[in-house]
Amino acid sequence: MNMSVVGTGYVGLVAGACFAESGNHVICVDCDAEKIQTLQRDEIPIYEPGLAEIVARNSKAGRLEFTTDLEDAIRRSRVVFIAVGTPPGGDGSPDLSSILSVAETIGRTMDGYRIVVMKSTVPVGTHRKVSEAIAAHTDHPCDYVSNPEFLKEGAAIEDFTKPDRVVIGATNPAVVEIMKELYGPFMRKSDRILVMDPASAEMTKYAANALLATKISFMNEIAGLCERFGADVESVRRGVGSDSRIGSAFLFPGVGYGGSCFPKDVSALVSMGRNADHPMRIVSAVQEVNQQQRRTFAQRVIDHFDDQCDRTTLAVWGLAFKSRTDDVRESPAIAAIKMFLGRGMTVRAHDPEAMQTTKAELGDAIILCEDGYLALEGADALVIFTDWPKFRTPDFELIAEKLPGKLIFDGRNMYDPKLLAKRGFRYFCVGRPSYPAA
Repeated sequence: MNMSVVGTGYVGLVAGACFAESGNHVICVDCDAEKIQTLQRDEIPIYEPGLAEIVARNSKAGRLEFTTDLEDAIRRSRVVFIAVGTPPGGDGSPDLSSILSVAETIGRTMDGYRIVVMKSTVPVGTHRKVSEAIAAHTDHPCDYVSNPEFLKEGAAIEDFTKPDRVVIGATNPAVVEIMKELYGPFMRKSDRILVMDPASAEMTKYAANALLATKISFMNEIAGLCERFGADVESVRRGVGSDSRIGSAFLFPGVGYGGSCFPKDVSALVSMGRNADHPMRIVSAVQEVNQQQRRTFAQRVIDHFDDQCDRTTLAVWGLAFKSRTDDVRESPAIAAIKMFLGRGMTVRAHDPEAMQTTKAELGDAIILCEDGYLALEGADALVIFTDWPKFRTPDFELIAEKLPGKLIFDGRNMYDPKLLAKRGFRYFCVGRPSYPAA
């Protein structure tokens, strides 16, 4: 099938590459000429495991191409996916200007019937706005489909090709069949396609992300209570997660959630509720708990050094909001580092993939180190923000050698407090008892 994907961010690029991998001819479009030139050289502007290989393979086969010419892509496509950004505005509501601009261009350009598929995360009711924007510029028929994404950064290829479910919000049965044909190659073992109306599909995306964010914030609140009563949140987490009605996913306490989806979608849901005179009290609380969690962890480090902050150097491991990505958007590490810098602390940091994205965010305000152990040079404490696998089994003897104070603040509960105490470390994590260093 001939199709185009407008927007080459995480969602658009992964969708375009995977659809090409399944045999379709895909045109990926972006207004950023530099990004398109980079993709035409088979260079990937984001870090996502497995994506570079799929892009290179399908570009070489002629099934995947990249262009800035949106009009040409529309004319050559039967199905047009929209996957452009919807950044939050000042009130938390998504900015739909890019989406509506693409819709108007589709209306002006289409020379016959088209199927427009919304892959971007958009507020409930966007299906009407986009359909009206297209219809205002053409007499040709057009069907709209809401097809929200449920990709996890760091596992996006696996999520797309082996999805838990595919949500299709459409009213035309014939269009539903076309969408099933597109997703058919990813449904070889079982059919996991859920068909509903567009408004319900739009709401499903927000409801899913808000519920996952709720589990994270809930467990972080429990972790704070554990600290006050001397309970171990890791034991509590296992006890709660073993309940089949609840499940163990997203119950790991830490420094809070970040990234491009959860913060933006939670804010959007709060905004939708406010505009509809239906306050989203639980979701609003989730948002506040998440912000407070990162502030509390950072303040714990600051309070430890008190009036010595301006003479303190911190080694930071992990800058991305989670492992297996270079994404630092809404990263708890970045928020905490800004607090550290505000108190005059020096920060030496390392991340396996997020060094460049951090530099774009913080400039030269911190010292970026190509190796985690190099970041320990001259440091008074190690602070961990991201659960990269390489951080799970470090050389503690080398850490002790480079970090004479043997002080670790762990925002991801990576290590066993008792074992670190035996090694002579002062170890502070989230929701777990501290033990005196041997």
